[in-house]
Amino acid sequence: MTGPAPAAASDYTTVPDVHGRFGPYGGRYVPETLMYPLQQLEEEYFRAQSDPLFQQELTYYLREFCGRPTPLYLAERLTKELGGARVYLKREDLLHTGAHKINNALGQALLAKRMGKTRVIAETGAGQHGVATATVAAMFGFQCVIYMGAVDCERQALNVYRMKMLGAEVVPVHAGQKTLKEAVNEAMRDWVTNVRHTHYILGTAYGAHPYPVMVRNFHRVIGDEARRQILEREERLPDLLIACVGGGSNAIGLFYPFLNDSAVKMLGVEAGGEGILPERHAARFQGGSLGVLQGTRSYVLQDEFGQIQSTHSVSAGLDYAAVGPEHAWLKDLGRVEYGYATDDQALAAFLRLARIEGIIPALESAHAVAAAIERAPTMSQDSIIIVNLSGRGDKDVAQVVAKTGIQLPK
Repeated sequence: MTGPAPAAASDYTTVPDVHGRFGPYGGRYVPETLMYPLQQLEEEYFRAQSDPLFQQELTYYLREFCGRPTPLYLAERLTKELGGARVYLKREDLLHTGAHKINNALGQALLAKRMGKTRVIAETGAGQHGVATATVAAMFGFQCVIYMGAVDCERQALNVYRMKMLGAEVVPVHAGQKTLKEAVNEAMRDWVTNVRHTHYILGTAYGAHPYPVMVRNFHRVIGDEARRQILEREERLPDLLIACVGGGSNAIGLFYPFLNDSAVKMLGVEAGGEGILPERHAARFQGGSLGVLQGTRSYVLQDEFGQIQSTHSVSAGLDYAAVGPEHAWLKDLGRVEYGYATDDQALAAFLRLARIEGIIPALESAHAVAAAIERAPTMSQDSIIIVNLSGRGDKDVAQVVAKTGIQLPK
């Protein structure tokens, strides 16, 4: 699969085009009933983007309510143990609600308020986007419904309780694989039915235009901060950025402000599951092909007849059959490298970071930590890695205990 010629993309920050396309990816593939609300959302978002009052309000809540800026922390003990590059952690896990998801949920909630909507809906896998959506809904007084696969409700029970405590209705989805893909389907059905008064706060850099560009721009605060922080600390840019990639919001948020810095390499880490075997992983770049799923064109895990394949990951937030269109474009251009970490590697990284640095990461983020553990020893001690620690692991502790056999005291 080939994308646009690299020579035409020396500035990687000019996409998407007016049709929402990142080269051959992206676009708007939705039922006719959703075309107008998407156009309305696009127009309102771009007006808000250039409105100083909207940006001032967004900045205020990011700082005062969410806790930005988040620290860029040198993991000294991990760095020493690995014996190579200095490893910095961008601490999105310290944000209110415990993950990067609040950046986008807040931005879209302000848009919903601006558009006069009274109800918000969302899909969620690991539950962090659901919690973030329920949080901003409570803060602004929206009615809130969260769709979540029944399997994910079980493995992320803590976040289900948190959403309910915040006043949201949580709807378990029992169709299909009972995970994130099915939750998105149900959210889209709801939106089609209730579009006049409802805004769909989609949680990742995926879906029909303008969601990929909008979500990326709400999350670019991660990379903007990291850039300023590393220049203050080291007086130079990092050598390597690492982030996990499900739909790809935390990764593109970190990567985007560095895309035109050719010396800064980037690694997106997908869910390798139990290995790159059909239906046992969620690494779209390790077996996916060009397809359309849930509103956009990108790499999709599908069979020869175009039927969406089942996926697997120990991480509910990475367990998805498609990847954001901007990531597909960046892969084709060779600007970002994409690899994967298996369930076992992510679990090992989860425990290692907890025991060496006193930081319990989300299982999603542990995939990125696993890649850093692998890469850092191969790099010089003068090198710098920034890992996006996209969320904290409170929600995953019970699952890790069950998977690793850690014995609880009697």
